[in-house]
Amino acid sequence: MKTNKVKRNIILGILFFLPVAFLLMLYPATHNYEPLNIVNKNVLDIENFTSENLDSIQLKNQITVLGFLGHSPLKQSVAASNLKELVYDKFKGFKNFQIVIVVPEGTEQEVKELKKEINTYEDLKFWHYAFGTEGEIKMLYNSLKSKKDLTTDLSSTNVFIIDKDLNQRGRIDGRSEREIELNKPTFSVYSYNTIEVAEIKNMMSDDVRILFTEYRQKRKGKFDNSNSRREKEIKQNNE
Repeated sequence: MKTNKVKRNIILGILFFLPVAFLLMLYPATHNYEPLNIVNKNVLDIENFTSENLDSIQLKNQITVLGFLGHSPLKQSVAASNLKELVYDKFKGFKNFQIVIVVPEGTEQEVKELKKEINTYEDLKFWHYAFGTEGEIKMLYNSLKSKKDLTTDLSSTNVFIIDKDLNQRGRIDGRSEREIELNKPTFSVYSYNTIEVAEIKNMMSDDVRILFTEYRQKRKGKFDNSNSRREKEIKQNNE
């Protein structure tokens, strides 16, 4: 009888302390939270671009996924669909989130057709098309850090994450934990390939989520601003 009572107390003690131990294990992960790296600053805004649904459109004070579909938006329908299903549908309810697709003036009709193809049964109220001149589009793209040039069609399969302060976000070290363990060469992530489903579904979605976490922590006063450290890392990475 006494033995059973001791066993019961041990089991109850384990059940009580297990959740506490789990929370203590989580605490360092929260405390050592690493924000999404700033990989480039001073991205140009797009106040001079036009939009069908807005009087003016801008990147400032928004968390933006920025893409370029060029003179033939319909040819980029796979990229647009991947972006809609794997990113937009996941984050459309978050405050100040938007997707901005830059296209040249004169593509309005193709954009309407593309909308019919990817909008399905919902109104994509946080998905905007920004129309600009060839010169404006090139200037905007050149203000971004990218490993690939904009095509002659003014399109790119890659999209960019821009924060509220017109900083381009990404990864200074894009290696996975497994690649780090194997001592693989470092590489930086400035943009995300919309044709690669795994890259959008895993890496990019995770990075957008991290950025929202950063802003949520800032609102709560819990965010440790480490911009100077990140700038130093970027400088070392480019030397």
